[in-house]
Amino acid sequence: MKRHNAAEVPVPVSYGGERDEKTGSKVDKMGGGAARRWRSGGCCSRLWLVLVVFATVTMLLRHRYDSGLGHGAAAVVRIEPVHRKVKPADRSGARPSFSDSGSAKPVTVDHNLTVEASHRRRHLRCRRRRTRFSRALAAAGDKGDRCGGRYVYVQELPPRFNTDMVKNCVALFPWKDMCKFTANGGFGPPMSAGGGVFQETGWYNSDKYTVDIIFHERMRRYECLTGDPSLAAAVYVPFFAGLEVWRHLWGFNATARDAMALEVVDIITSRPEWRAMGGRDHFFTAGLITWDFRRLADGDAGWGSKLFSLPAIKNMTALVVEASPWHLNDAAIPFPTAFHPASDEAVFVWQDKVRRLERPWLFSFAGAARPGSAKSIRSELITQCRASSACSLMECRDGPSNKCGSAASYMRLFQSSTFCLQPQGDSYTRKSAFDAMLAGCIPVFFHPGTAYVQYTWHLPRNHADYSVYISEDDVRRNASIEERLRRISPAAVERMRETVISLIPAVVYAQPSSRLDTMKDAFDVAVDAIVDKVTRLRRDIVDGRGEEEKLEMYSWKYPLLREGQKVEDPHEWDSLFAFA
Repeated sequence: MKRHNAAEVPVPVSYGGERDEKTGSKVDKMGGGAARRWRSGGCCSRLWLVLVVFATVTMLLRHRYDSGLGHGAAAVVRIEPVHRKVKPADRSGARPSFSDSGSAKPVTVDHNLTVEASHRRRHLRCRRRRTRFSRALAAAGDKGDRCGGRYVYVQELPPRFNTDMVKNCVALFPWKDMCKFTANGGFGPPMSAGGGVFQETGWYNSDKYTVDIIFHERMRRYECLTGDPSLAAAVYVPFFAGLEVWRHLWGFNATARDAMALEVVDIITSRPEWRAMGGRDHFFTAGLITWDFRRLADGDAGWGSKLFSLPAIKNMTALVVEASPWHLNDAAIPFPTAFHPASDEAVFVWQDKVRRLERPWLFSFAGAARPGSAKSIRSELITQCRASSACSLMECRDGPSNKCGSAASYMRLFQSSTFCLQPQGDSYTRKSAFDAMLAGCIPVFFHPGTAYVQYTWHLPRNHADYSVYISEDDVRRNASIEERLRRISPAAVERMRETVISLIPAVVYAQPSSRLDTMKDAFDVAVDAIVDKVTRLRRDIVDGRGEEEKLEMYSWKYPLLREGQKVEDPHEWDSLFAFA
């Protein structure tokens, strides 16, 4: 994938007119008497030629590097020469011309001096590579610093880009009161034990689309925050992109849906922190699915915003609850579940509980059919579950009698089942997959886009360690799900269940006011992955290797590659992710 450097997005540039921006000293334009002496051809003409050439090279170098060297910039803003007389107050980008009349005069530059200037530019580039990330990389190697290599700098944004949306929660969704779900740092209202289904504390009625708030609350209390961007391993941009687009999805035109996205890009790309890597060390949350931010056309009929199509955003890491298999700039993180532990002990108690549960059902399914979707296999799953004495079915429906809207109901179902069927949702993914794992139920997936190519930071690469895969095509050919599951030995079932239970900390979001000591939650896993990603890139730059070129059409495949494998090598899922 071609990454965009800082020259491709708006970055303010400071450069000289009458005075040098760094030293404050005046810049000689060689006018008046100097020009007359030049024309007179006296004994100093050769000296003036040297001075003219030296001044020309100096100004060229200053224009090329002035916006970068002062801040450790990663990219150069290129300015085309404009031959005109520059007035003292001119900041438009023109290069001062060395002329006494305002018209540019051609200057013949000695080839040896041009070569010397080229060598000097290469030397400066190499020097910048060595020093640009020296503090952050040095911190990563400091074993005595508990935050070494993990510092995060928080970009400043006005509150209307984040917390003001929560204050105005009544405007977030037209058909649902979101105020109760945005409470308690995005966890929603606390829940009781639910007749023994939950623990006494740590359980909330969480909405699946409040990741922006949850992540922000955790980041505010992140133990390794720094006010020094040169020390930071990554830069967090507190833009609630998910909530912003959510409140404009219905009844608003494309201009309204894109307005804040364009504005936030203008702000962050104007900051000095952006110049260090052109945004490749920046990240933010967009707590919906990726397709809500990838509108293809500018017309009002298209869905969502075009946030992820903006060149600057393509350089950043966007954390979504469902990522695109064909784009490199977004990464999937788990949907919020109802469990938000305050301590390691709370996690251990819950793990012990689900480990000891009796599971009378071989498999279960909670969901509704999709009669309007020709690709959906949900009707086949419902038919098989109804026909099996080993399956428990919870059919979801609209209205107050919908048991799928009760966390206690579906968690009770999952806790009583060995396997939980997890077909695609309205898009690839389902929150239900994480609810099932939280209950210690082994998920059964039917498409790799539901989990395997999504949550690669949080789930094992070898999907057979924690789940069962039955292809959608097999289901359409009437393959018996019950028969497939019964073939799995009891020993294998125990191993998979234990793996699922061990994954619980990594797929839940802990209390922001507390900290897990011996385990990492979904937030920790995501931040560590971003930091590692940026640190590897920086070391490659310092070592002169540059950034690895990747093809976006194979984004889904890169995390699955093993030692010696190439992205072009055949894979069993190639046909499922064929790039049209």
